[in-house]
Amino acid sequence: MAKRKPRRPRRQFTPEFKAEIVELCRRGDRSVPEVVKDFDLTETAVRLWVAQAQGQESEPKAQESDLELNERAELAALRRENRRLREDVEILKRATAFFARETR
Repeated sequence: MAKRKPRRPRRQFTPEFKAEIVELCRRGDRSVPEVVKDFDLTETAVRLWVAQAQGQESEPKAQESDLELNERAELAALRRENRRLREDVEILKRATAFFARETR
């Protein structure tokens, strides 16, 4: 008979943590299974969070103010810009290393 894994104790996650995980999945940098492995989560929970986030986007909550929505949009834009700038820095590091080798 196959031995079952012991059950993991139920954990609670903040809405901010869930939103961050959903953002990681949506950006496309990592797949859901990769995010699950990296953060020691269950795939079912992460897929549920992503589905819930998609449902919330289609129906904005009445209690959310415009300021919160604007802040979320700004945060998403800043994250995109930050990722692009990090990529630029990485390219510049590689170029610097390449030219340093060429001048020797």
